[in-house]
Amino acid sequence: MGHREELLIAARRLLEEQGYAHITARDLVAASDTNLASIGYHFGSKAALLNAAIEASFEDWATQLADYVMSDPAATPLQRASATWVAALERLPERHSILQAYVEALAQALRVPELRAQLAEHYRRARTMVAALVAASLGDGADADDPRCRAVATLVIAACDGLALQSLLDPENSPDPDDLAEGLAAVWLASVPQP
Repeated sequence: MGHREELLIAARRLLEEQGYAHITARDLVAASDTNLASIGYHFGSKAALLNAAIEASFEDWATQLADYVMSDPAATPLQRASATWVAALERLPERHSILQAYVEALAQALRVPELRAQLAEHYRRARTMVAALVAASLGDGADADDPRCRAVATLVIAACDGLALQSLLDPENSPDPDDLAEGLAAVWLASVPQP
């Protein structure tokens, strides 16, 4: 394993243990058994490394959610959308530390254009990934570039982000999976003409 991978592993662990704002470059070097120059060489800055670690953690989470949601070949697109949000809600408590680190990273990114661009690129890749899943779920020959698939992907990501923020700020009163499923069903029933 090279220094890049060692730094990412150490960064992910430290984000969970210490949070974004409290990690120093020396912490990263000590935890990865690398050197300060490796951070600059592989990532450009400590913040870019931490953002890459957050992104890797979210990509792992998204892959787990996708595997779960796409595991039932008979599920309808609406059932898959609901299952995504329900699974995300159920797994939010185990992601609390990385979500908190992400919010801290967002605050930094608002002042640092390079970090903002890095996180914006993460969202572009996430939308493409989710749009591909939506296309597969629709099964009508659409692909990830189909405007419908991209619109649904944007909605799914926005809902997951909103649920994550609510769970961080007010975990006792954030939506539970049943509330979410009922809300989605109510919108669906109100949108579809009844016989």
